[in-house]
Amino acid sequence: MANYNNIESALIHGGIYGDKLTGAVNIPIYQTSTYEQQGLGHNKGYEYSRTGNPTRAALEALIAELEHGTAGFAFASGMAAITAVLSLFKTGDRIIISSNVYGGTFRILNKVFNNFGITYSIEDTTNLQALEDKIAPDVKAIFVESPANPLLTITDLAAVSALAKRHGILSIVDNTFMTPYLQRPIELGADIVIHSATKYLGGHSDLIAGLVVANDSQLADRLAFLQNATGGVLQPFDSFLLIRGIKTLSVRMDRHVENAVKAAEHLKKHRAVKRVYYPGLPDAQGYEVNRRQAKNGGAMISFELYENYEIEKFFASLKFVALAESLGGVESLVCHPASMTHASIPYETRQKVGITDGLIRLSIGIENIDDILADLDQAIAESEE
Repeated sequence: MANYNNIESALIHGGIYGDKLTGAVNIPIYQTSTYEQQGLGHNKGYEYSRTGNPTRAALEALIAELEHGTAGFAFASGMAAITAVLSLFKTGDRIIISSNVYGGTFRILNKVFNNFGITYSIEDTTNLQALEDKIAPDVKAIFVESPANPLLTITDLAAVSALAKRHGILSIVDNTFMTPYLQRPIELGADIVIHSATKYLGGHSDLIAGLVVANDSQLADRLAFLQNATGGVLQPFDSFLLIRGIKTLSVRMDRHVENAVKAAEHLKKHRAVKRVYYPGLPDAQGYEVNRRQAKNGGAMISFELYENYEIEKFFASLKFVALAESLGGVESLVCHPASMTHASIPYETRQKVGITDGLIRLSIGIENIDDILADLDQAIAESEE
């Protein structure tokens, strides 16, 4: 086993490193569906690649190590990962979700799990006393994002995890926006961590993947059963790509964040910008909490323009920053949450939680910051009425 103490080294050497048989420094792509067995009940640790695959196992060991958890699980998408976690619950259970969550998380709870009698309620997880007042016997978990999508709201993960433990319920954290390089919720007491690994972990907008890490062997056993039974597993080639992407996470995230800080400060001073949402700004909601639990404010920014700027024209005028779903790739992306990532949330609910039709979400890439800001500036100028 490699000898290292820092996450930058763990990103490269963690999990199952290399191939002992050949000495290859990269884990091979085991592109097989099944495995020859030596006899009835005798195999070399693998039977069928839905149940287990060596390339996927290397990825799962890596993410478990990075998040300081008990076991990791790789799925075919972030939503497949969330579906597996929600499948831990049964009819009559209720899950509290933070007031800002990804629209797909809301959609699957509202349109799928509701049909099976697994309900949800939307609560302000930044108000601990109010949150505790909402915990009733049917509540079995608190599901949070911090920073939350798309308003970058910060929840005190240690406090919410402690609250969940006092009431004997699970704490689940979607850590997609931060990655284990910037924030490790299990260290703060969380029971389960979820990633859409499509985003920063993959980092190049070329794969779809989801990861789950459990901080308990019994939870891990249940998740392993669900992963195998439901079958939404990550394929060997995508597992290999994700391992490769994770190796450069630290250098990419450092550049993402460096650019995001400059972009947030620039937008905050811009005469056309009404409000900027970025946890790294000293006057941001939850700034001090985020400083305690994360390395920095991450690389996602949301902002609103004043009413005399036409938002559709802003998007149409961008020449460098792409209007697209997703986030976390090396390229800068912009989206309109109300009509894109959060369109499945009813208008009234969006308005209640602050996701206005004027909200713009930026995923800051690793390009030269001057080019990013120049494109934003010219698009804002073009959109003025």
